Amino acid sequence: MSASDRDLTGGSVSNDPETKSPPEVSPPTLGDMDADAFRRHGQRTLDWIAEYLRDSERYPVMARVGPGDVRAALPSTPPQRGETFEAIFDDFEKIITPGLTHWNHPGFFAYFATSSSAPGIIGELLAAALNQNAMLWRTSPAATELEALTLDWLRQLVGLPDGFEGVIYDTASVSTLHALAAAREAVIPNVRDQGLVGRSDLTGIRVYCSEQAHSSLDKAMILLGLGQSALRKIPVDTDLRMRPEVLAEAIAEDRASGCVPMAVVATVGTTISTSVDPVPAIARICTAEQIWLHVDAAYAGVAAMVPSCAHILDGCDEADSVVMNPHKWLFTPVDLSALFSRRMDMVKAAFSLTPEYLRTAEGDRVRNLMDMGIQLGRRFRALKLWMVLRHFGAEGIRQRLAEHMRLARLFAEWVDAHNDFERLAPVPFSVVCFRAKPAGMGTDEAELERFNIKLLDALNASGEIFLSQGKLEGRYVIRLAIGHIRTAEQHVARAWELIQQHTQVLTGH
Repeated sequence: MSASDRDLTGGSVSNDPETKSPPEVSPPTLGDMDADAFRRHGQRTLDWIAEYLRDSERYPVMARVGPGDVRAALPSTPPQRGETFEAIFDDFEKIITPGLTHWNHPGFFAYFATSSSAPGIIGELLAAALNQNAMLWRTSPAATELEALTLDWLRQLVGLPDGFEGVIYDTASVSTLHALAAAREAVIPNVRDQGLVGRSDLTGIRVYCSEQAHSSLDKAMILLGLGQSALRKIPVDTDLRMRPEVLAEAIAEDRASGCVPMAVVATVGTTISTSVDPVPAIARICTAEQIWLHVDAAYAGVAAMVPSCAHILDGCDEADSVVMNPHKWLFTPVDLSALFSRRMDMVKAAFSLTPEYLRTAEGDRVRNLMDMGIQLGRRFRALKLWMVLRHFGAEGIRQRLAEHMRLARLFAEWVDAHNDFERLAPVPFSVVCFRAKPAGMGTDEAELERFNIKLLDALNASGEIFLSQGKLEGRYVIRLAIGHIRTAEQHVARAWELIQQHTQVLTGH
């Protein structure tokens, strides 16, 4: 039988004219998974999640697959017929899960050790089920108003003054991008209409940050059409903080050359060492020079809830915008970044654009979130943060953050007391920057870097912990970041034990 005699399901096609009319068949079942099946499969999934959160240590924290392994284990073409949920979930367990790096593992100490808590996961589940698009107030009044309320709670908890309004984006990179777009709107005349290209009234634009600032600033400069060369990076002091006196000199120099200083970005909790720029001094300069001040507090900002760390946001009351990420150190599932601004009118001026089909009768009586950024669609992100804040409460959150900082100080003490290791930065929060420096190895930086790269690779290959690396003043450092809601002293002690063991193996002792 030829291929033309077979349909796509493998059945025979008759050539008899008398039998050419299609046979009577029941219409296909349309619609969604039925409620009983959803309840059954949903319960299985919830049970799996509960076990995963309770016992995530049974997995190697870092994925044990090679490039392309996951894709190769799955079909290269999409299914033509629907498959059972049992088959789908079986592949999830057997193929997807082994290919995951487990950020929810208490031995995850890399980057900023984020974790998602149970109430946040439930909030994410409900947000997916409700499928709200909060582009307009009327498309989801509750999502719109809960976002404003929840961010006002967060503002109060970290001690920002009443004049700051909040808006949720996905990540700090996008929050900072929007803050700089607002600064551009405030500083550059008619930028919405005329843009930046070919303008005779602009001889140069400058944005300033420290040498330790996050790389998302470079990307923002590229995307905003300002260019990386317009980002001037200010040297840091011995504590890796921006030097205000050098900032002031740079601004004066740029003004003298005809450049327009547009914004300064200070950091509270830099990416590698978590250093804190002297925001009060920087804010005084920005006020005197009438320059937009944005504060990147994506990681460390929430630590201001802890009384002993309340000072870290000193000077931020004078900032034009501040970003902090609850998905970094506030037990909220990725993604949720909160941008606060006391000039939210400039954010709206930069992005508000309302075609006829989006006009509503509510007018200025409501806040439409589509006016506050580049995207039209808006997920119901506030729901999960609202649930996290309510479940743990301010007291519970403060206790957890304080414990993470205690564990970091304890680890730093172990490093400081050991002759074969050195700490390379202060520990203001929950990140420790250190390296192995075995006795007798000498001080050659290239040799030390090679040794510590081997050490880090061995540690991450153990499956028990995952750490990351960086460079401070040209020196290679290993970073241990504590932030997981289930990380306890036993996990930090085990990390230190493994670090010592692998160092001894590599040195042959």
